[in-house]
Amino acid sequence: MGKFQIRVLVVEDYEPFRRFLLSALQNRWEVEDIRVVSDGLEAVREAQSLQPDLILLDIGLPTLNGFEAARQIRTLSPDSKIIFVSQESSADVVQEALNIGASGYVVKADAGRELIAAVTAVLQGEQFVGSRFAGRYFSGTSNLRNTDAFSHNEHPASGPIPIRKVEIAHRHEAHFYSNDDFLLDGFTHCIVTALNVGSAVIVFASESHRNSLISTLQASAIDITAAIDQRRYIPLDAVGILSKFMVDDLPDPIRLLKVLNDLMATVSSGIGGAHTPVVACGGLAPVLLSQGKPESAIRLEQLWDQVVKRYGFDTICTYSRNSFESEQDRDVFQRICGLHSSVHSR
Repeated sequence: MGKFQIRVLVVEDYEPFRRFLLSALQNRWEVEDIRVVSDGLEAVREAQSLQPDLILLDIGLPTLNGFEAARQIRTLSPDSKIIFVSQESSADVVQEALNIGASGYVVKADAGRELIAAVTAVLQGEQFVGSRFAGRYFSGTSNLRNTDAFSHNEHPASGPIPIRKVEIAHRHEAHFYSNDDFLLDGFTHCIVTALNVGSAVIVFASESHRNSLISTLQASAIDITAAIDQRRYIPLDAVGILSKFMVDDLPDPIRLLKVLNDLMATVSSGIGGAHTPVVACGGLAPVLLSQGKPESAIRLEQLWDQVVKRYGFDTICTYSRNSFESEQDRDVFQRICGLHSSVHSR
């Protein structure tokens, strides 16, 4: 398809991924006007003003999530084509996006090889979903294209995916921070929120961060001594925990299970007993990434997500944005985003 001028709105709150999106668009199309915003409410305002031909929209956004933003945009800018570019890889999430009126859906981890195809298809009036959804039938779609195209008639027994509210069974979030002040602020917010609703919190952090957290939590009116005594606040050394289950720079599943079983036993021995909800926050995989071991970090994220489902607790991974500054880090960043239920940046 030859180049032609388009108006574009990019809605993404993580700056390195925004750079990737902008580069991909500007290298392929002549952009008449391109605007970039970082939250859902701004997206609604800019869409009404710009009336863009194309909107690339994340789901996990501050102020207003991508789904709610899209619903409002469909009313205010009905001719805009919306492609969700998200870390969510559930078919239910894709169905919800299409129900809202999106023209395309690309998982962030696949964007490097699928974004251009998605934009091309959508600008030509087709719908697009990523290749990982090939063979799935989505209700309410027409002219559907993906990189492994199929005919709906080849799957007569599959039927449409039920339309229902999208829910994620457990949180496994990635939070990216530019400096220690934002990191500690994020830690504090996570811990205070969890403790105030009755959850136990396991923190994986360095000694300096654990010490700093004591002061910030006390300033937030948390009785940290009581929380520790009641096994509701469990601060642990990230490097020390890694040493318990890493073998030849890879996480050993059996050893990891033992570590988690021991941690859950500690929580169960506390005031809330075995039914206490748990939030784990901090850096285990981020430590491996900071040590120059990206494949180890990615493998741990994959294994962690599989293992913690049996315990049902939430995880918030805290990454330094400085780990993703070079062009060579783009693929690692996309793969890490794709392994989390939502992505946030400060």
